[in-house]
Parts: sequence; structure tokens; C-alpha cells
Amino acid sequence: MNASELRTKDAAELKELLMKLRKEQFSLRMQHGNGTLDGRHQLKRVRRDIARVKTVMNQSQGETA
Repeated sequence: MNASELRTKDAAELKELLMKLRKEQFSLRMQHGNGTLDGRHQLKRVRRDIARVKTVMNQSQGETA
């Protein structure tokens, strides 16, 4: 997921994507806690994707203000 891809989305799509990523992060954390998570790199990827989405949301909010 690129930041350039995210900039083409509107605020509603970004919020929906953020919720989806947070649910995925929660699921991965539960799998890690149970010891059933195979690739720990997935946690890092999701955490960075969440940060990317939040950054683009804040940038777009600053442009409109």
C-alpha cells in the first residue's frame, strides 16, 4: 500500500480502511498471544499501514483547514 494510492481515496474510504486495518491488527495480536502467528512481519506491516493511513488523513485534513 502506497501513500500515493491512499491520497486518491476520500475521507470515508480512509476511515473504512483504517477500521479494517485495526481489526486485522487485533486479530494478529491475538494470534501472537496464542502462539499461532506464523509471520511476525505481518504485525509490522499492518502497524505501518495504519500509520500511513493516519498520516494521509491528517495531511488531507490540514489542506482543507
